[in-house]
Amino acid sequence: MSVEGPPRASRATASLPEVHRSVPIPISGSWLRRLFAFAGPAYLVSVGYMDPGNWATDLAGGSRFGYQLIWVLVMSNIMAVILQTLSARLGVVTGKDLAQACRDFYPKPIVFPLWILCEVAIVACDLAEVLGAAIGMKLLFGIPLLWGVLITALDVLLLLALSRFGMRRMEAFIVVLVATIGLCFGIEILLSKPEFADILKHFIPRDESGAISIVGEGSVLGLGKESLYIAIGIIGATVMPHNLYLHSSLVQSRDVATSVEGKRQACRMNLVDSIVALNCAFFVNAAILVLAGAVFHPSGHQEVGSLEDAHQLLAPLLGTTLAPILFAVALLCAGQSSTITGTLAGQIVMEGFLRIRIRPWLRRLISRSLAIIPAAIVIVVRGESAVDDLLVLSQVVLSLQLSFAVIPLVMFTSDRLKMGEFANPMWVKVLAGLVVAVIVGLNGKLAKDAIVEWFVAAGPGAVWPWLTIAPVVAGILVLLVYVTLAPLVRRVAPGLVRLPAEAAFPATVAEPSVFAGREPRYRRIAVALEMGPADRAVLEHVWPIAQSTGAELILLHVAESAAGRYLGAQSSDEESRADRAALEVLAEEFRARGVRTTALLGHGDPKSELRRLVDESRADLLVTGSHGHRLLGDLLLGETASGVRHHVRIPVLTVPSN
Repeated sequence: MSVEGPPRASRATASLPEVHRSVPIPISGSWLRRLFAFAGPAYLVSVGYMDPGNWATDLAGGSRFGYQLIWVLVMSNIMAVILQTLSARLGVVTGKDLAQACRDFYPKPIVFPLWILCEVAIVACDLAEVLGAAIGMKLLFGIPLLWGVLITALDVLLLLALSRFGMRRMEAFIVVLVATIGLCFGIEILLSKPEFADILKHFIPRDESGAISIVGEGSVLGLGKESLYIAIGIIGATVMPHNLYLHSSLVQSRDVATSVEGKRQACRMNLVDSIVALNCAFFVNAAILVLAGAVFHPSGHQEVGSLEDAHQLLAPLLGTTLAPILFAVALLCAGQSSTITGTLAGQIVMEGFLRIRIRPWLRRLISRSLAIIPAAIVIVVRGESAVDDLLVLSQVVLSLQLSFAVIPLVMFTSDRLKMGEFANPMWVKVLAGLVVAVIVGLNGKLAKDAIVEWFVAAGPGAVWPWLTIAPVVAGILVLLVYVTLAPLVRRVAPGLVRLPAEAAFPATVAEPSVFAGREPRYRRIAVALEMGPADRAVLEHVWPIAQSTGAELILLHVAESAAGRYLGAQSSDEESRADRAALEVLAEEFRARGVRTTALLGHGDPKSELRRLVDESRADLLVTGSHGHRLLGDLLLGETASGVRHHVRIPVLTVPSN
């Protein structure tokens, strides 16, 4: 005999559970009103496209090559719109972010290196934000660069404070910063008086002589070796890999109807949101490049790649002290706004790939520390002059990681088994395929040139490149080939590739024979939920028992927010409201399947609160999950199960997590 599978625990597997489905979507009203409800995620994503790392590559490109690389920005923006639209569609249709989708599809030996590469990209992005904010503080307030880097650790507190006000207020704060950056550069463009006809001419690839160039001697699309490095840095700074993971999660903050029409409307609205927000980012990037091309390139300052040099030269070259002030204000706003992008992406990536949830402040502190430490070391060892080289390098690292995010995204959104009728049509597949080809091709050429240069510099008898560089390159190539071919092989021969774990619970569960023909021993089963990945194993275990015995389920969760600890049941902070709503949704799903279910929310210390809830509900069995950590893991993630055993007077069943 088989029974229905248990309902899915919405917050147990949700991406960014603290804001999941927290923004309501109006059913009635004008098109603009509904669009406004959807607007927001793309603006959070867009700040990553105008972070300080972009400034270094745009300044280097504009000062060295004038307007020659403006077409790279146009192409990058088109690529960004395509990829972010696919990312948003993946999140809306499947209910999973890109990291979760990779975890569900690829085997563990592939998932771990994908996670490592993504973390490297996030650190590279965070590095650019740290350096940009520190430089902005130095230019505006005279704070030494090293102290500015250390002060950026406080950005963690800024994000935590914003998250307390809810998703919409966080988005509004970001929009204000983006508008400030746009206004500053709008004024800068008016002051620099660029040749707009010359700018439009370079929307098509041209070489340094101004001739249209597709393939020439020693160049591709007008790009020589030096300009190729800058161009790939621009692509890496514009199309950012961690934004693909971030966008697929942020769109799930909207309470979209699960119907086909509801998802279709969400996809359309997110497309508009992405186009508007990313074109704002394009304007900022183009303004920086045009400013450098109009002010520095014709005046003979063709080696300006430094943010500080640009700041110092603006006043004498433009004849006004307003220009450098606007430049520094915009830089500081860019560094602060993009902080949110990197830290949220880090949380999504860790939870999605590894299903590990650590405390948000700790995750954000780790992410920021991994950026602050190398920045501080470089400043101490090589001096402040090395900072701008570090900024450009960070963007090239981002570009090299792009393939490992873009290829799975295109493959997953083209798969009808995952996307149904929302799978990419042929024309989208062709466009996305061209984007992938450009990214892989340009990155491949850059990597080849760099590796050849390293081997030549090492000399013919050097062994260390073969022992260090060659194995790493070979491993990355094998990983890229597998990531690319696995989805294709699965369509042709599904048995050769592990099927994705689409469901959080099995479709059917056999009725345990141990309960057959017996009077149920347990009448009320209390289930302690952490609203995390470990809940999956707990619900899998209690579901057949409840079906077979007719026992009542009592779902328990304890909100551990600061307000909950001090105000108890009187608290009504965002975390408590979200936890209560999630418990009720889960309880309602069990009731719909014929299981009597009660949901109880406690506040404060988990051990004492669970004991109180168990006593009040008169439960005769308590089922808890087990993290499976030891020592340090319990300190980082929290530990409740083992302590609860000694607080309650009924049997406790601890279910190991998967």
